[in-house]
Amino acid sequence: MSVLMVNDRYDFNSLKELLDTTDGNLASHLKGLEKEEYILVHKTFLGRKPNTTYAATEKGKTAFKQHLDALEKLIKQQKSN
Repeated sequence: MSVLMVNDRYDFNSLKELLDTTDGNLASHLKGLEKEEYILVHKTFLGRKPNTTYAATEKGKTAFKQHLDALEKLIKQQKSN
Protein backbone atom coordinates (compact mmCIF):
# COMPACT_ATOMS: atom_id res chain seq x y z
CA MET A 1 0.00 0.00 0.00
CA SER A 2 2.84 2.40 0.74
CA VAL A 3 3.98 2.20 -2.90
CA LEU A 4 0.45 2.93 -4.11
CA MET A 5 0.10 5.85 -1.71
CA VAL A 6 2.88 7.76 -3.47
CA ASN A 7 2.29 6.56 -7.06
CA ASP A 8 -0.90 6.88 -9.09
CA ARG A 9 -0.44 3.38 -10.52
CA TYR A 10 2.11 0.61 -10.28
CA ASP A 11 2.37 -2.53 -12.37
CA PHE A 12 2.78 -6.08 -11.09
CA ASN A 13 6.32 -6.70 -12.33
CA SER A 14 7.59 -3.39 -10.96
CA LEU A 15 6.00 -4.12 -7.59
CA LYS A 16 7.51 -7.60 -7.59
CA GLU A 17 10.97 -6.23 -8.33
CA LEU A 18 10.71 -3.36 -5.84
CA LEU A 19 9.47 -5.61 -3.03
CA ASP A 20 11.78 -8.50 -3.96
CA THR A 21 9.02 -11.07 -3.64
CA THR A 22 7.63 -14.02 -5.56
CA ASP A 23 4.70 -13.88 -7.97
CA GLY A 24 2.56 -15.99 -5.65
CA ASN A 25 3.32 -14.00 -2.52
CA LEU A 26 2.62 -10.67 -4.20
CA ALA A 27 -0.53 -11.97 -5.90
CA SER A 28 -1.83 -13.22 -2.55
CA HIS A 29 -1.36 -9.84 -0.87
CA LEU A 30 -2.84 -7.94 -3.81
CA LYS A 31 -5.87 -10.24 -3.83
CA GLY A 32 -6.48 -9.46 -0.17
CA LEU A 33 -6.23 -5.72 -0.80
CA GLU A 34 -8.58 -6.03 -3.76
CA LYS A 35 -11.09 -8.04 -1.69
CA GLU A 36 -11.18 -5.23 0.89
CA GLU A 37 -11.61 -2.72 -1.95
CA TYR A 38 -8.36 -0.98 -0.99
CA ILE A 39 -6.99 -1.18 -4.53
CA LEU A 40 -8.27 -1.09 -8.10
CA VAL A 41 -6.94 -3.60 -10.60
CA HIS A 42 -6.57 -2.63 -14.25
CA LYS A 43 -5.67 -5.34 -16.78
CA THR A 44 -4.50 -4.52 -20.30
CA PHE A 45 -2.20 -5.91 -22.94
CA LEU A 46 1.05 -4.34 -24.12
CA GLY A 47 1.36 -5.98 -27.49
CA ARG A 48 0.73 -9.63 -26.67
CA LYS A 49 1.84 -9.43 -23.06
CA PRO A 50 -0.64 -8.92 -20.23
CA ASN A 51 -0.01 -5.89 -18.04
CA THR A 52 -1.77 -5.49 -14.71
CA THR A 53 -1.60 -2.21 -12.82
CA TYR A 54 -2.86 -1.31 -9.38
CA ALA A 55 -4.06 1.92 -7.80
CA ALA A 56 -5.12 2.74 -4.26
CA THR A 57 -8.79 3.57 -3.74
CA GLU A 58 -9.96 6.31 -1.40
CA LYS A 59 -11.07 3.58 1.00
CA GLY A 60 -7.60 2.06 0.83
CA LYS A 61 -5.87 5.39 1.35
CA THR A 62 -8.02 6.12 4.38
CA ALA A 63 -7.40 2.67 5.87
CA PHE A 64 -3.65 2.99 5.30
CA LYS A 65 -3.54 6.42 6.96
CA GLN A 66 -5.48 5.03 9.92
CA HIS A 67 -2.99 2.16 10.14
CA LEU A 68 -0.05 4.58 10.17
CA ASP A 69 -1.76 6.72 12.82
CA ALA A 70 -2.29 3.64 15.01
CA LEU A 71 1.37 2.64 14.63
CA GLU A 72 2.49 6.16 15.49
CA LYS A 73 0.28 6.18 18.58
CA LEU A 74 1.69 2.84 19.68
CA ILE A 75 5.26 4.10 19.25
CA LYS A 76 4.52 7.26 21.22
CA GLN A 77 2.97 5.20 24.04
CA GLN A 78 6.05 2.97 24.19
CA LYS A 79 8.38 5.98 24.34
CA SER A 80 6.46 7.51 27.25
CA ASN A 81 6.68 4.32 29.34
